[in-house]
Amino acid sequence: MIVPAETFLVFIPAALALNLTPGNDMLFCLGQGMKSGPRAGVAASFGIAAGGMVHTLAAALGLAALLATHPGAFEAIRWAGVAYLVWLAVQAFRSPAPKLSAEGARRSTPWRAFREAVVVNVLNPKVAVFILAFLPQFVDPARGSTFLQFLLLGLVFNIGGTVVNVAVGLFAGRIGGWLMSRARIARAFQVATGGIFLMLAARIAFERR
Repeated sequence: MIVPAETFLVFIPAALALNLTPGNDMLFCLGQGMKSGPRAGVAASFGIAAGGMVHTLAAALGLAALLATHPGAFEAIRWAGVAYLVWLAVQAFRSPAPKLSAEGARRSTPWRAFREAVVVNVLNPKVAVFILAFLPQFVDPARGSTFLQFLLLGLVFNIGGTVVNVAVGLFAGRIGGWLMSRARIARAFQVATGGIFLMLAARIAFERR
């Protein structure tokens, strides 16, 4: 077995603890669920997972090391992510209050939420640096391909994170769906969603390496 059972016995609880800690990805799924309903919240969760696998693949290939050793590249990607989140916040602030007949919007929202989640995750170099720092602790070159070990551990980590984020997206989505028929409250939630995106942007902007 390329990753032994005893390694998983240590890795899975540690990964689950990290996944349960509120962070940027969880807040993004919460914001999408509040804004557009449970389907969007779930789609955002899978988008985050897809972005996480991109980072895992990059780390497995050694590309994430570039971000860890070259501050210029790290900063460029970090600020691109900040700018994208600010743009999403502006869109939330400027959009009109949702109407009761939101079903049409919801049908197109999940794919958009998925795409936005992938972009937000991929443009967050903290994820790449975290994966590069966390996963190697459980990789043993003596057991064969480090590439396959990286991918397998990253897949397990992302599955746990997806389960948590799906639960968050569904919970937020149910609240958002209930509020859709109440224009004032729904508008307040749109503003709150913009605030969440701005908070994410600020968190990424002011985090230290």
